[in-house]
Amino acid sequence: MRSSLGRKALVFLILLAQTLSVSLIAHAQQDTRGESRPRRTQESKQKTSATVPTEEAWQVPAADSSASVIDRAVLAPGPEPKIRVGLATDVRAAIVSTNGRLLQASEAESTLIALDVSRVRLEPRLLSPLPPPNNETAFRVQVAGAASRNEAEEKSREVKEAIDDESQITYDAETRTWGLLVGSRRSRTEAEQVSEQLNDAGFDATVFQSALAVSGQANTSRTNAATGAIHTASNQTPAARRTPSDLRLAARTSLPSREVVAFSSGALRSFSSSAPVVLASEDELKSPVRYNDRPYRGRIEVFANPRGTLTVVNVLGLEDYVRGVVANELSPGGYPAIEAQKAQAIAARTYALRNRGQFSSQGFDLLPTTRSQVYRGLSSEHPLSTRAVDETRGLIATFDGEPINALYTSTCGGRTEAAEHIFNHAVPYLRGRECAVEGKAAFAPFTIKTSREPAEIREEKNLPLARDIALLALQNFGSFPSRVSDSWLSAVAPLSEVRSWLASVARMARQSSPAVGEDVNRPGPFATALSTAVFGESRADTLLSNIDVDYHLAVRDAADIPAVNRADVAMLVRDGYLSALPDATLRPRDPLSRARALHAIARLLEGRLLLQLQKGSARPTVNDALVLRSTKGKDLPIQVRPDAYLFRQLGEGIYPVSSVALVGGEPVTFHVNAAGEVDYLEVRPSLNGASAERVSPFTNWTKELSLGQIQARLARYARGIGAIKDLRVAARGSSRRAIDLEVIGANGTGHVRGGRIRSVLGLREQLFVIERKFDSDGSVAGFKFIGRGWGHGVGLCQVGAYGLAKQGLSYAEILKSYYTGIELTKLY
Repeated sequence: MRSSLGRKALVFLILLAQTLSVSLIAHAQQDTRGESRPRRTQESKQKTSATVPTEEAWQVPAADSSASVIDRAVLAPGPEPKIRVGLATDVRAAIVSTNGRLLQASEAESTLIALDVSRVRLEPRLLSPLPPPNNETAFRVQVAGAASRNEAEEKSREVKEAIDDESQITYDAETRTWGLLVGSRRSRTEAEQVSEQLNDAGFDATVFQSALAVSGQANTSRTNAATGAIHTASNQTPAARRTPSDLRLAARTSLPSREVVAFSSGALRSFSSSAPVVLASEDELKSPVRYNDRPYRGRIEVFANPRGTLTVVNVLGLEDYVRGVVANELSPGGYPAIEAQKAQAIAARTYALRNRGQFSSQGFDLLPTTRSQVYRGLSSEHPLSTRAVDETRGLIATFDGEPINALYTSTCGGRTEAAEHIFNHAVPYLRGRECAVEGKAAFAPFTIKTSREPAEIREEKNLPLARDIALLALQNFGSFPSRVSDSWLSAVAPLSEVRSWLASVARMARQSSPAVGEDVNRPGPFATALSTAVFGESRADTLLSNIDVDYHLAVRDAADIPAVNRADVAMLVRDGYLSALPDATLRPRDPLSRARALHAIARLLEGRLLLQLQKGSARPTVNDALVLRSTKGKDLPIQVRPDAYLFRQLGEGIYPVSSVALVGGEPVTFHVNAAGEVDYLEVRPSLNGASAERVSPFTNWTKELSLGQIQARLARYARGIGAIKDLRVAARGSSRRAIDLEVIGANGTGHVRGGRIRSVLGLREQLFVIERKFDSDGSVAGFKFIGRGWGHGVGLCQVGAYGLAKQGLSYAEILKSYYTGIELTKLY
């Protein structure tokens, strides 16, 4: 049953008041429209008592199980609002269809008349002259109560037998029942007589007054004799025939000059109407109504606009609308975190509610593009995003008792910006925020620790040895100290240790142990023995000529190398396995230190792929496990031993560490033991850093523009300054975004400020730095913009929401991380 008119009026007045409280911030963003990811803002004028902080340090809301519960009811509860989405605003023909049969809305608001076709083509036409109004025949007889269309058709035949009159099948969208409109319009007396006849025959018949002929209004209606379709014309606003909650915000202030004509097959005219034509389907889910073959929930409304073309509007409930938005704004396939999807659902619902009526002068609320929110109807929905919508039904974000203008941006580049720096007006809940959990807690869930103490190395030259010895220790190279020190590494390599190491090399290479003498710890004999242990023979003597050997042995003491070892030493030097000392000597007569011998062994084994190291790209770690993304796109967790060797790159060096954070995206090198555990892990930091939006492909970007391109793009924004010579960022916002771009010309300087900077330059974001390119004369020839992020950078960061969700934050915590001081309110 319908809600009371008074309740609907109350809710309507609340929403209408919110719609009319649009501030001038929309004008500040006119130049940001039409970009690939802009977000419109129509911010309400803030109360003068509201404090607007200039910058806030971001703090994570306390992890509270009640965080997702409504903070306080600040809006009057009511029924689910309707949303009108302008699918097309200037078309000359519209195809509306369904897999079943179409239904057309009649003058009885929730009643739909069944058509005999499943597809119609609608076109605008000049309105033909209409007959004078006749309010004497303003009543209809309705028979309700059929549970299915088949039952309604059977009743229609029974009505025909009972009173010898035709009837039209109708569908009540609210009660989901079928009924009949019996005969044509009649006078009250005639309609009551027919109703009595039908009630006497056992039918549930009622009389109602036609909404197309209300006393005091100039209305006409006539029935097309061929099709039974109703042709209507009215000089009243269509909204006047609706209850307040379904009010259509587009109003006609004068008599319509055009009508919509429907053709069911070729040139066969089916019906026409000067009022909006509303079409629906018998079964919304199994055979939804389609516009240009794309399925939509709810109904499709088509009307002739003042330009003489058609406007096509999808009229549906707010929840159904949000289902068609979330899957397109935050891909469930690319970002499958339910809490992030819920945060997006609440943001999308709040944005729609706050901006409802944004295009009221054109007859709809929102556009299906990035000028409002991306909406693609039923076929774009996804089970995960639909679940997020269902589990947050009616939930919106509010500030000071009103729905917020829930702006969101694709990728914020690690920090969001305060609204006044992009849209020129401060908004208390749209402040600059860090896109990360603050402090040590940011890395706590991603940290892998080891009980093994790092090597005790102080000398820079020995740093690579910590890694070498860790890799060799995994291959059972004999006993190494529990903590390798500089003194141990600098000491002479004992003969016994060298013989043991070479035997281990031969075992790993599946070769026989080489014959060694008492001088095997000297560079020449060591090189020959190592080559034999790895390759099984002295290949250098075969592959290098004498002149090649002399060429590669460009060291000061090459003459001291024994002739029998010269080729092997030359090959190891050439391939980088044996290095010269800082004074460009090899000191072939001196014993090798442990460091030089072990470094040569480790590098050669790694070069021959005998250390069984694997490489991959890490995903965010889970429960101390190394998580890798496989080539098939699956996340594979591998447990790390509690005493694993851990290494991390710092600058050019690889350092032993006791813990390492894996936030995702890091290139890793690792070794897996026989038990399937990682016993060696080497991590290189991700270039995208550790902010929550790091997984976005737009976290980092570059774009180059020539001086001519800059001149063309900025000419109308920096008039009177002559030829552009240079650019300079004159001011940055709280997030370090450029908010004042100084344009330096031959005759003066100009400025481009706020969100206009990004759109004018055609950049993804305005979180960037500038590198200049110079010509041969030293003059600026172009610019390279190195930046982060995609979008305007204000409000919720969509990819960042995913990152925070993966870190364990709830949807309420995510929303409160980006929108300062908000509450979550249950609207219905």
